[in-house]
Amino acid sequence: MTKILLVLLAISLSVFAYSDYDMDGVDDKTDQCPNTPFSDLVNTKGCSIKSLESPHHFDIIFGINYSQTSYETLEDADTVSESLQIDYYYKDFSLQASSSYYNSQSATYNNSGTNDSFLGAYYKLNPSNKLTLRLGAGAIIPTYKSDLNNNNTDFTASANLSYMLKNANLFGGYSYTVINDDDIPAQSVAYQNTNSYNFGLGFYPTSKVYISGAYNSSDSIYKDVDIINTVSINVFYNIDANWFTTVNYAYGLSNTASDNYASLRVGYYF
Repeated sequence: MTKILLVLLAISLSVFAYSDYDMDGVDDKTDQCPNTPFSDLVNTKGCSIKSLESPHHFDIIFGINYSQTSYETLEDADTVSESLQIDYYYKDFSLQASSSYYNSQSATYNNSGTNDSFLGAYYKLNPSNKLTLRLGAGAIIPTYKSDLNNNNTDFTASANLSYMLKNANLFGGYSYTVINDDDIPAQSVAYQNTNSYNFGLGFYPTSKVYISGAYNSSDSIYKDVDIINTVSINVFYNIDANWFTTVNYAYGLSNTASDNYASLRVGYYF
């Protein structure tokens, strides 16, 4: 009887002595990587050798947007649009699809319909721990109907840089768009390819909030129209592991820009 009690006591002591804080199957006393994610496969030392989490991710973003300029006539108009954007992510590669439906009202007309849609692909490079380069290319699908021959697919390419400075970053970008729409000589409408660029500063006041300000400049798609210049502020809030929201405001610096532009977007990441 005494022997049985000693065996039970030894088993109990060995159970209580075992501890596995990160639940990877390796005793904390020999675990060389004590905080591995629960979804990781580990070796006998407790260090990750493979992530069991899927590398495929998506997000869906719904937005409400307001501007004071008609996209077609560039005259003053109250334009409200609802946008939908879907993104797919695989490691450093991503795909994007977006479109929006607008309603525009001015003193002379009331118009509504679908804006042009966008399909694009991006690839992210990290030349260093602080520097990120994002290259992209896409097609602008002519789902916007107008009387100005906006009837062909346009193509765009872009490059964006971000440099981290502790909890802040400097960023800038450039894009070039090939406009394939047909000119209308009878209405003196002529199209041109466009250059656009932006640069700005952003910072993280908390781990869930990102605030940035930027200067933006772009050619108009119409020849002999002044460059469109704006300044903007953007706030990103990470609600939880899945939900996030962004608020954007832009102010026009040129006569061709909307005096005021604002948007509210809510997204779900999975």
